[in-house]
Amino acid sequence: MKKKIRLLLVDDHTLFREGLARLLAAESGLELAGHFSSAAEALASEELTSVDVVLLDFDLGEKRGLHFIRESRSRGFTGKILMVTAGMSEMDALLAFEGGASGIFLKHNPPAELTTAIHRVASGEPWLDASSLSSLVGAASNQMKPHAPSILNQREQAVLKGVFEGLTNKEIGSQMAISESYVKALLQQLFAKTGVRTRSQLVRVALEKHIEYGGAPVLDT
Repeated sequence: MKKKIRLLLVDDHTLFREGLARLLAAESGLELAGHFSSAAEALASEELTSVDVVLLDFDLGEKRGLHFIRESRSRGFTGKILMVTAGMSEMDALLAFEGGASGIFLKHNPPAELTTAIHRVASGEPWLDASSLSSLVGAASNQMKPHAPSILNQREQAVLKGVFEGLTNKEIGSQMAISESYVKALLQQLFAKTGVRTRSQLVRVALEKHIEYGGAPVLDT
């Protein structure tokens, strides 16, 4: 039997938190280890060390989600963190991702899409919907400095764009009219050029470089 994805939910809105907790508990592939109203409660929980994904609200009253990200990572938490929020500023979105978040999910999206996002993030892929991507690109662009030409060729840039959009290798291949195996080869080239091993790391490095590929980031030298 496939192992369930263990979750921790952190949100200070009681009605939303308890409603989402019931929805998640009903999903066969998910297991809710606990839900908390504050970063402090979640950080103090013994369950934190054994969960796969933390669903984290950004605005937690006195403490923001960024505090939880920093503190949990400093304490050695290696699980994934998916921001589940009504909205974030461009800079906060960038800081969350650079601090160790694996994705940003907006609360106005349907519950079924959240389940998909959880599975994607748990498997090591980033999750960014269109508006989150725009925020990240906007924040990165505002910090851009003059840079040398991209080290990525046109096909590699197209694959990176697909990764940012959360597409699978098969979907990227269909979009580019190339085989899935060719997409995998191009993805390996991107990994080699950037020194990373996963899609999530690739997105983070691209954002940290603050480069554009004509609508979203790419890497420079």
